[in-house]
Amino acid sequence: MKKIGLIGGITPESTILYYRILNQLNAASLGKSHSAEVIINSFDFGKIAKLQKENRWDLLDEIMADAGKSLENAGASCILICANTMHLCIDAVRDVVKIPVIHIADATSKEIIKKQLKKVALLGTKYTMEKTFFTDVLKSFGIEAIIPNQEERDIIHNIIYDELASGIISPPSKEKYIKIIERLLKNGAEGVILGCTEIPLLIQQEDVFVPVFDTTKIHATAAFNFSTKYLQQQQQQQQQQQ
Repeated sequence: MKKIGLIGGITPESTILYYRILNQLNAASLGKSHSAEVIINSFDFGKIAKLQKENRWDLLDEIMADAGKSLENAGASCILICANTMHLCIDAVRDVVKIPVIHIADATSKEIIKKQLKKVALLGTKYTMEKTFFTDVLKSFGIEAIIPNQEERDIIHNIIYDELASGIISPPSKEKYIKIIERLLKNGAEGVILGCTEIPLLIQQEDVFVPVFDTTKIHATAAFNFSTKYLQQQQQQQQQQQ
């Protein structure tokens, strides 16, 4: 595989998941002794969270763009922003790099289409659930997102920031998530998007009887597939030149 660039630390817990998944994929592909070639630009999440609360997306755009550029300069073949919320800054990153920046919602939508679903519940931070950067991509694939109500959004958001971001796994919080998911299913959801890269720490497929879309795993897998395809294309070009 070619090197994959990760904009991480947003949060460290989700970045660990990305790193683990990429290593598992490469080991499964090439053998257990193999690991992934990854470049990580990791942030202090406390600073990022503070700017989010202050609504300073202009500064976050600059920070993310700088991170993307540094990963490209370091030899990354593609870039992943290791957080759903921070895809609010994806255009700023794409504007300064020449390599692909793979959108988490785009990769997730393709997996939903494979399941032939049209309505899915979307769980994530308030930014992900209330802004349109994720749902707009879903709409472009003909997928309708069912969003939790205000009280539920507060619960989901607070558990992410107060617990999951620090690696705290609480059974009562899991029960709250499952209760919310069950209500959304009664309202017509055919599947569930875990639209925050930390939620898979709490909710897995076995917890829900409909398809669960783990955006962390989907995103990392999309990058792995791209990087291996990219390497194959380079090798073919080299052979042709010889």
